[in-house]
Amino acid sequence: MSDPQPLNLDLEGITIYLIGMMGAGKSTVGRALAKQLEYRFFDSDDLIEKVSQQAIADLFAHQGEAAFRDLETQVLQQLAACARSVIATGGGIVLRQQNWSYLQEGLVIWLDAPVDILVSRLRDDTSRPLLQAADLTAKLTALFTERRSRYAQADLKISVTAEQTPAAIAQTILTQIPSILKAPLVPIEVEQN
Repeated sequence: MSDPQPLNLDLEGITIYLIGMMGAGKSTVGRALAKQLEYRFFDSDDLIEKVSQQAIADLFAHQGEAAFRDLETQVLQQLAACARSVIATGGGIVLRQQNWSYLQEGLVIWLDAPVDILVSRLRDDTSRPLLQAADLTAKLTALFTERRSRYAQADLKISVTAEQTPAAIAQTILTQIPSILKAPLVPIEVEQN
């Protein structure tokens, strides 16, 4: 397969935020997208671990979900100041309205993966505190049901299938971005009498 053709996108340095359920591929797609755009890549969960100096599972266990969400908001606030970046966010970042004030400073792209794909990707993952449940399918379905309307606030929804590679999903995003870019404001010339 040949390399994807570069698109002439003038994003003016705007940051791209990837949202969606855990296991949707935000980090792997984000890296591929950043590479194609020649942008920096950040994973908010990785930054939370660096700031807290502990794994997210340990942060949840010792300080609770509220402390994690507070730190997540702080990290997002710092990332919002970055230009020319692709940011993979945690699956629950959409739960706080305050976070949307930061997300909406850039392009928000929802990677929408069906629950069966999420289950296949996450069934052996013991590092995610919210997935420590006997019935993984039921837990993921409940989380998705809770978050779906918030994910739907994204500027762009990309449906993820099991067959797509991260590079192919990134290319789909690049081809869809022009459909959501807003036309720049053009000053109206007013005739002076």
